[in-house]
Amino acid sequence: MSQTTSFAPRLAALAGAVALMLAGSAGATSLLQAYDAALQNDPTFRSARHENEAGQENRILGRSALLPTVQASYSNSKVRADISTVYGSGTGQPATHPEYLSRSAVVQLRQPVINLDGVARYRQGIAQTNYADAQFDFRKQDLILRLSSAYTDALFASTQLRLAEVQRDVYSEQQSVNNRMFEKGEGTKTDMLETQARLDLAEAQVLEAKDNVATTRATLAGITGLEVEVLDDVKDDFRIAPAAGMSFAEWREIAIKQNPELVAQQFTIESARQEVNKNRAGHAPRLDFIASYSKSTSDSINTYTQESTQRAVGIQLTVPLYSGGSVSAATRQAVANQEKAKSDLEAYTDKVLIELRKQHATVQSSVARVRALDKAVASGTELVKATEQSIKGGVRINLDLLNAQQQLYTSKRDQAQARYNYLLAMLRLNAAAGTLDIDTLREVAAYFK
Repeated sequence: MSQTTSFAPRLAALAGAVALMLAGSAGATSLLQAYDAALQNDPTFRSARHENEAGQENRILGRSALLPTVQASYSNSKVRADISTVYGSGTGQPATHPEYLSRSAVVQLRQPVINLDGVARYRQGIAQTNYADAQFDFRKQDLILRLSSAYTDALFASTQLRLAEVQRDVYSEQQSVNNRMFEKGEGTKTDMLETQARLDLAEAQVLEAKDNVATTRATLAGITGLEVEVLDDVKDDFRIAPAAGMSFAEWREIAIKQNPELVAQQFTIESARQEVNKNRAGHAPRLDFIASYSKSTSDSINTYTQESTQRAVGIQLTVPLYSGGSVSAATRQAVANQEKAKSDLEAYTDKVLIELRKQHATVQSSVARVRALDKAVASGTELVKATEQSIKGGVRINLDLLNAQQQLYTSKRDQAQARYNYLLAMLRLNAAAGTLDIDTLREVAAYFK
């Protein structure tokens, strides 16, 4: 029992390491804090924001085709003329060479009255702006998914590192015990070599785990722009969300209406339809209201030394007759692109529904796995307690307790991974359905402490 007594302090230290592994850390960066930082610092999302800002201008550009245009022009020229007068008999007066300034100023207003091309451009601009909004919604969902995945990857990497360190300490203690037993003639050389081999492997696993921690945190830092050292971990009180029990048919109905990729493609079809109308308008007449004001001084040799002011109000009718077949060709091309957009919508719908079914199945399997591992952790905890009691009664030794602790650590690691996978599957399921937003992220963040 002397070995048991000398081993107790180190066993207590290992138990403390487990407690730290499972407990939250003060000053940790929460998932919502990481999201707020990502909104400002993630370069991919910043690009999406600028893309959306550019897309918003399509509405104004389309509307401009229906609004009045006002133009002003001004010219000022110095003129030197050669004037000769010739009579019928062939005689005339000597040529004169007057020099003068010719000035002209014009302001014109044009308001479309009948402009089918302008109407199509206006409706197309609205569709293109709505498309940009739908694409931006998709980018926001993508940011949440990328951030959550990077956050949980970094968490799991830290969990694996702590587990690897605990396992290394287990084998180190086992090696010490084997050495003492061998010195007393109670152990074998084979036991010592086997323990040494496991210890060497555990050391390699610790180094690998450290590299993985550095890699996952670098990925998270690239999204958030923050050097994160400590992260929140999931709470011990982990409960399955009610939404996990929704049927696939319910999720499918939501996805058809709200998935941003499908919504964006529907606006692509509308934009293509207006492109058809815009090209067909090339055969339609155009009627404009025109008002102008002009003032000129010596604008030609005939009005030399004269100043005139003109005010005009009227309409202008333009009727296209023939353009070499370009209008018909452009219209046929636009119709083909419209049909392509419709086919693309069907392809996108199939893709989204496949992803939706996949994530729905993943959520269901994750729920079962989480519950099974919860039971495994509970059983492992009871095993540790029972082994501690057996040690006090002299039935077991501390190595038995270490093995039980190691089994518990492994169950905890698998439990953590299953919980992370469940949360990510829920986020991806909501993304496929088009319901992933900041409120959904808050619900997931509530699982962390």
